[in-house]
Amino acid sequence: MEVSATSKYIRMSPRKVRLVVDIIRGQPVEQALAKLRLMPQAAAQPVWRALHSAVANAENNYSLDAGDLIVRTAMANTGPTLKRGRPKARGRYGPIHRRSSHIIVVVGEKEG
Repeated sequence: MEVSATSKYIRMSPRKVRLVVDIIRGQPVEQALAKLRLMPQAAAQPVWRALHSAVANAENNYSLDAGDLIVRTAMANTGPTLKRGRPKARGRYGPIHRRSSHIIVVVGEKEG
């Protein structure tokens, strides 16, 4: 049984979130939550929230034990980009792209 949770429109670049997501993929849930709590990266907090939500979904909706869960997949996909600008020298325009991401975490039971 696999259970997922999604956090959408996180105002952080997907490239930065992927650095954190790659660390927890394949880990037991308790170990992944502990690692996320101690990470200095700003992206660790929204990933922790998504993982915590997936565990809560598994416990409440499917009566699974949190101790038997592992992180099956964790992805940080690209969300919409806010396009802003800033005036530059000689009348030019400097684009500013404020990126966002969608975080998807899937947890499942250990095999065996």
